[in-house]
Amino acid sequence: MQQGFTVSIQGKYNGQGPGAGAGVGLESEIFALRGTCSQFRESCLAKILQIIKDSQQQHGLRHGDYQRYRGYCSRRLRRLRKTLGFKMGNRHKFTGKKVTEDMLTDNRFLLLVLMEAERAWSYAMQLKQEANTEPRKRFHLLARLRKAAKHGEQLERLCESRRVDAKTKLEAQAYTAYLVGMVQFELQAWKSAMEAFNKCKTIYEKLASAFTEEQAVLYHQRVEEISPNIRYCAYNIGDQNAINDLMQMRLRGGGMMAEKLEALITQTRAKQAATMSEVEWRGRTVPVKIDKARIFLLGLADNEAAIAQAASEETKERLYETLLAECRDTIQAVREEIKADSKQRERAVDGEATKISNLQYLHSYLTYIKLWTVVKRNESMAHVLQAKLKEPQMDENKRGPRPQDLIRLYDIILQSLAELCTLQGLEDDHTFQKEVSLKMLVYKAYRCFFIAQSYVLVKKWSEALVLYERVLKYAREVQSKAKNLNNSLKDLPDVQELITEVNAEKYSLQAAAILGESSQQWDPLCERLENFSLDPTILGKQPNLVQFPPEFQPIPCKPLFFDLALNHVAFPPLDDKVEQKGKGGLTGYIKGIFGFGS
Repeated sequence: MQQGFTVSIQGKYNGQGPGAGAGVGLESEIFALRGTCSQFRESCLAKILQIIKDSQQQHGLRHGDYQRYRGYCSRRLRRLRKTLGFKMGNRHKFTGKKVTEDMLTDNRFLLLVLMEAERAWSYAMQLKQEANTEPRKRFHLLARLRKAAKHGEQLERLCESRRVDAKTKLEAQAYTAYLVGMVQFELQAWKSAMEAFNKCKTIYEKLASAFTEEQAVLYHQRVEEISPNIRYCAYNIGDQNAINDLMQMRLRGGGMMAEKLEALITQTRAKQAATMSEVEWRGRTVPVKIDKARIFLLGLADNEAAIAQAASEETKERLYETLLAECRDTIQAVREEIKADSKQRERAVDGEATKISNLQYLHSYLTYIKLWTVVKRNESMAHVLQAKLKEPQMDENKRGPRPQDLIRLYDIILQSLAELCTLQGLEDDHTFQKEVSLKMLVYKAYRCFFIAQSYVLVKKWSEALVLYERVLKYAREVQSKAKNLNNSLKDLPDVQELITEVNAEKYSLQAAAILGESSQQWDPLCERLENFSLDPTILGKQPNLVQFPPEFQPIPCKPLFFDLALNHVAFPPLDDKVEQKGKGGLTGYIKGIFGFGS
């Protein structure tokens, strides 16, 4: 059975043209559709939405690769034209052809028009990604979207034929409305775009109500994809609550849907950022002239609220990563602005001493946000690991969380807090330095606690006991210093709970140490065979018979010989045995001739 559209000669569709509304005649069509559902299950070869979704998921759009999907659409169009004999001329000359109603005896002609629309749409989406760095590509993007909408309208006109069943007609209307809405959305014609998207949403909702839950899943997914665009259009028309709806959608979304919502929210903040001109931090007001910094600071409160409202740890982790990525990009933009600014420091105003520049102070503020976000993210991860540590381990073969994992998280937290102390412009802010020092004491206490826990696992009782005492020392120091700093412990873990837990652990540790000593007070049986002693452990399940593994014993090693006497030996003179070489020169030559030297 080949993939294609349902072409049927039964029934008459009283639909309207491409520009007509979805409300007129829709209820009657849905009623007729619901009544003949069983017939459609038998006769429907495929559905428009099902075809495009399967093709998109299998050919690149699962990872947002529109170029790959566009190539697939081109190849499929070529195969369809070759199979149907519907070629556009030859190699030397192009001859345009259009699919007509008379050709609908083969449902693949409808598939041909659909693939043309999908190819133009995927090319437009590819250009939209590239337009972030090359703005002039927006003109080509709009041309491709208009082309896709044109093919969609042609598909809708062909589906008005009596040979096409009602379900395919409705899906064609919804598909065309979606493409028209995308064109108007890119043109920023918000009212027209909203009307088109609402028409598309209405048709898919009605189709979903006419089928079983399994068949309606795809329609509901499509409605969820369209909803952010509708809310964004509503915001631009004047609905101020629409941005809150987008934030809530982001909490529930994931994958490509989350990326789309992030893009829409960023566009909304970009418009609101025009009204933001300054920010106040630690008693100093700093002007914000960089657009990227304005957008980030404007959405900071919303991002923090979204993290606090996250229903799952996975969503919270994703939001933390998104916030950190935005913060890093903003810091980089400010850093580049600082490099471009030749005058780094401002002169004193009204006789004050020279102070740090506004750009540098803004950079310190953004760095503080990034470092504190890292602290909160690692603290959130630590809470999850602590809960898993307390759970019983069901599968012994599977590696569970260990105290060492928490130690690493608290190391990162302490490193981030240490960097906070070195921020420019805050060296003389003694209150800030005291607050950071207090926070470091809190996390040092927790880090020390989990180091002690790791020693407990290897039964090093004395080391663990010393570390528990160090934890109590840190915790009491935090409590004594917090009295002078109001609200300093508001966002920090409760040290009183830590003190209670450490005291309980100390008692357990002392009991374990005593039991360990009592189990080791008897020597192995093989070492006391000559002496009688009433050892109750001999009758237990683990009698102490021999020491295993045995202790290491010293043994003589293989000797190494060094010839040291040679350095002290005096050899006899050998001068008389060595042949003397004759003297050179003319005298020696003459003596040699007459034999005087022999």
